Amino acid sequence: MQSSTVASSVERALDVLAGRRVVALTGAGLSTDSGIPDYRGPGSPARTPMTFDEFRSGEPAQRRYWARSHVGWARMRRAEPNDGHRAFADLERTGVLRGLITQNVDGLHRAAGSRSVIDLHGRIADVICLDCHQVTPRDHLQARLAELNPGFAATAGPAVETAPDGDAVLESVEGFRIAPCTACGGVLKPDVVFFGENVPRDRVAQAYALVDALAPDPSGDPGGVLLVAGSSLAVMSGLRFVRHAFKHGIPVVIVNRGRTRGDEFTTVRVDGGCSEVLPVLAAAAAGSAAV
Repeated sequence: MQSSTVASSVERALDVLAGRRVVALTGAGLSTDSGIPDYRGPGSPARTPMTFDEFRSGEPAQRRYWARSHVGWARMRRAEPNDGHRAFADLERTGVLRGLITQNVDGLHRAAGSRSVIDLHGRIADVICLDCHQVTPRDHLQARLAELNPGFAATAGPAVETAPDGDAVLESVEGFRIAPCTACGGVLKPDVVFFGENVPRDRVAQAYALVDALAPDPSGDPGGVLLVAGSSLAVMSGLRFVRHAFKHGIPVVIVNRGRTRGDEFTTVRVDGGCSEVLPVLAAAAAGSAAV
């Protein structure tokens, strides 16, 4: 660990986690060491992601989104899991981690080997038609866009930055041609939850059920722990689960660089990087898992 303060908070987190089942809630900060920037971490630039209403406003907005995403997708597709992702996969294999709720759309948890994953905000590797609702692989659309816009990625100008959803900032998107749904000719959108769009109710219900299963039992079961990693909890889609856990007497451990909106509900907060801290927590938690 980088400091005695971090080391001390890690020790306290280990005490909370010892012998208890875990549900994880992860955010963009978990994937920064995989080369995917976050939205609100220390040093992150101000970002203005496209809203759902803006995307639905018409072809100009859709052209802007898909042109930028066409360039940015290459970076997302090359990203690989880091030690933080692998730590969660290891915890699941040992039976300590009972489920994982992720706000990320990059698919790196599954790539690392995690299986019990709720993709709260969807997956950027999938594309959905807003008209017929057919879901298709993003790679198929990428090939179609490349055919419609030969050389665009190379000539559009340098990408100044790339957001966690693969949205690259380009100098110009002029002349970019978008592709319609092959089934009905409708509007294609990445199968992710845009700002201003609601998370599907079934996913929210599944996530709440995971957290509810951590509640202590009057018969003597001490319950489990909600482990938050790499999220500032700035948006309600993640913060609500932390509040819910606190309300029901479930300890909350947060690993994140910088303060979070959920600190007041936290049992222990470790101000450190996920790739460094999570493997330590995972190894200890797996070693002390209740039989």
